[in-house]
Amino acid sequence: MNDDFHKILFNYLTKAGLSTTAASYLNLAILLIVALVLAWFLDLLIWKVLRSVSLRLARKSKTNFDNFLVANRVPRYLAHIVPLSILIEFVPFAFIGFDYAAEIVLKFLHVLFVVLALYVVKSVFTSINDYLKTKPRFRDKPMGSYIQVFMIFAWIVGIFTIFAIITEIQVWKFFTALGAGSAVILLIFKDSILGLVASIQVSINDMVRIGDWISFDKFGADGDVIEISLATVKVQNFDKTITTIPTYALISDSFKNWRGMQDSGGRRIKRALIISQKSIRFLSETDMEEFEKIQLIAPYLKTRNEQINSYNTSNNINKDLAINGRNLTNIGVFRKYVNDYLETHSAINKGMTLMVRQLPPTPQGIPLEIYAFSSDKRWENYEYVMADIFDHLLAALPYFHLQVYEIPVSISAVEN
Repeated sequence: MNDDFHKILFNYLTKAGLSTTAASYLNLAILLIVALVLAWFLDLLIWKVLRSVSLRLARKSKTNFDNFLVANRVPRYLAHIVPLSILIEFVPFAFIGFDYAAEIVLKFLHVLFVVLALYVVKSVFTSINDYLKTKPRFRDKPMGSYIQVFMIFAWIVGIFTIFAIITEIQVWKFFTALGAGSAVILLIFKDSILGLVASIQVSINDMVRIGDWISFDKFGADGDVIEISLATVKVQNFDKTITTIPTYALISDSFKNWRGMQDSGGRRIKRALIISQKSIRFLSETDMEEFEKIQLIAPYLKTRNEQINSYNTSNNINKDLAINGRNLTNIGVFRKYVNDYLETHSAINKGMTLMVRQLPPTPQGIPLEIYAFSSDKRWENYEYVMADIFDHLLAALPYFHLQVYEIPVSISAVEN
């Protein structure tokens, strides 16, 4: 840009009786004010034009990506580029005779331009992230981690560029020094690097998605994953508290992901009744007549009793003692009752594993474990179904002359 206007204004001021020094400073001030007012006016004009155009495109377009661009102020940042470029071009013209000041102002404007470019890039990436979250394919993917990685590289390049502008050293020399200081850089960005590796492995191996229910005992987390970023994973616990877990902990430590249960046909019920061993015995004829009144197992008892009597008779078994030959026990009949009860229960998924098994005896008694799957996987309903089943079974035990083990009052009093 030529300096004709600068000379005209400067000459006018000197002819008006000002000294050369005063005319130079006043000339500089006037030109700066004109440049700033012009830049502000252009910035406002371009912003209004871009906003109007972007709003029209947002209304007409089928995609909502442009809505996110507007929401993240991308047009606003773009509007700053032209006025800032004009100011950079205007500096040598306005600062004639002030070379040192012109150099400082130019460096400041170039740094400002780099920062503006970084904000534009950040806003564009944020818009992409927000847009992908609306797509079912990417809603549960840790896209925020990849955006953060891109922004880290962008900021590194931006910072090196700013250093190069301030020190007037070529950018490639900074990257050469980067190799020498790589150990320090690795130490500073250790968590980010580990988080990047973890995010990639988590995504590739499909270990965790946003919305998954995970349990992580080490960090006290038990709830839904609401955010996966480069460095942390946020879990909203069922008590509505938020637990923050380092991303790399997902691949270095053990945790439980309940997605398999949620995607399956049921939620597992695995709980045992501890039967007192003293209440277990063989069944007598009187017991059989009593138990046959229980409709659910009456057909089974009739058939099974005939088979046992036929076996004992054909083998000349002395039944003066109940231990001789084949016999039914009250716990065995109860186990059959529980199995039939579960098979007829409307809330149990019959297509998944269903069994009632006897676990090894313990000092407290015989654990009789129910292993089945509730059709309803929702937590509240699942707990209701499980409680309903065990309410019934606990009430049914006395009909089979069985007792649940309880710590004797004398022992519990001593322990307390």
